[in-house]
Amino acid sequence: MSTRDIYITEFDLNRLRDVLAARISAEVRDRDHLESLENELDRAHVVDPSAIPHDVVTMNSQVRIEDVDTSMENVYTLVFPSEASIPDKKISILAPIGTALLGSRVGETVDWPVPAGMRTVRIKEVLYQPEAAGDYHL
Repeated sequence: MSTRDIYITEFDLNRLRDVLAARISAEVRDRDHLESLENELDRAHVVDPSAIPHDVVTMNSQVRIEDVDTSMENVYTLVFPSEASIPDKKISILAPIGTALLGSRVGETVDWPVPAGMRTVRIKEVLYQPEAAGDYHL
């Protein structure tokens, strides 16, 4: 994962740390990925919700992405694990693509590992961001 600035609210940071603490102690198979998310959170800028740039993917953001290889576009919402739903296009923060999306900005590309290698998507648009909408406790 490339180094980039990640902005997060204290509310989301605390919720994510709770999720990680429970998962890291319980799951061995995804430990590397969970530790990668924990490292991302360790270096994140904790800011007031009103200070989050509007073009940044945050928790509960709805984002339009484009697969760099196929040019196919999809819209996903980045959610906490309990809300994840493939049919509803809600991606868990604990999925590799979810971790990659967190903190990314419009125009950036993000990579994440898949069984066949790496996938790359470009962030085309943040359609909804709770902080920009004033929904600070989603």
